[in-house]
Amino acid sequence: MDGSPDTVDTMRAACLAGPGRFELTDVPRPRPGPGQVRVRLQGSGVCASNIPAFEGRDWFTYPMPPGSLGHEGWGIVDALGAGVDGCRIGDRVAALSFHAYADYDLAAADQLVVLPAALHDRPFPGEALGCAMNIFRRADIQRGQTVAVVGVGFLGAALIQLAKERGATVIAVSRSPSSLDLARRCGADQVVAMDDHQRIIDEVHGLTDGAFCQRVIEATGKPWPLDLAGELTGVGGRLVIAGYHQDGLRSVNVQLWNWRGIDVINAHERDPAVATQGVREAVEAVAEGRIDLSLLVTHTYPLERIGEALQASIERPDGFTKAVVLTGANP
Repeated sequence: MDGSPDTVDTMRAACLAGPGRFELTDVPRPRPGPGQVRVRLQGSGVCASNIPAFEGRDWFTYPMPPGSLGHEGWGIVDALGAGVDGCRIGDRVAALSFHAYADYDLAAADQLVVLPAALHDRPFPGEALGCAMNIFRRADIQRGQTVAVVGVGFLGAALIQLAKERGATVIAVSRSPSSLDLARRCGADQVVAMDDHQRIIDEVHGLTDGAFCQRVIEATGKPWPLDLAGELTGVGGRLVIAGYHQDGLRSVNVQLWNWRGIDVINAHERDPAVATQGVREAVEAVAEGRIDLSLLVTHTYPLERIGEALQASIERPDGFTKAVVLTGANP
């Protein structure tokens, strides 16, 4: 049942009214239906997958629904729908929901993960961290392997930390000096500037005594780094596609992939139960110190400045890894 009286019937939500233009609007506060939970949001991570809609593409329709694009929310459970058990009013949770650029959102009760007290004062973009855990699981990284991470943003940096904790040797390949510095702080053994295609291949060839890497994780979502990642994968190795390739077709070097006999893994999950399990594992990884969240969440914005958060995600100024937007539920 609803755990708090609806003395306020509206809430704020950010609406993407057109390319590059968010508007903050008052909309009805949602009520949870059977099996649903309402979360009084404290914030949401800003995902790179939001960028095409923010920039504008022919296939998007505007205005978008209030709060939409936000899918990395966390906050406090404040109302329960009929038949809900396993969580309580007042629990702080990470939620798999889809309109989290707002003060409140609804989520299925089985798509919440309760956050422990040890994480009570930290922003927690659970869906994004869960993605990192599921990518790591599907990469099947083993102690002693050499792993290349191509692209050191939020996902790449998290995966470097996890691979090092597993006991792998990590080569990080990225464009900007600040992202290479981030890779070093996350524990990368070697960093390689992403500039000239053949130079990178030659450098990694030298670093691995000609064997290349048993595991390569592509985390950019761009065509050239995907091609490069295949070149860095050794015979019988595994190429893990973690980047979000949703802006067009890709041409890939199947001849090389076939000759080297590599496994190619598309590490994107569409099963909500698997995604939720990833969030659960991420909570444990952060609480245990296997992921240092302070290296990953670098910029915060109030909901009123969500457009600036998206613009920063596009421009990636020095020191930027990931932005979160905070709502009125924060002090």
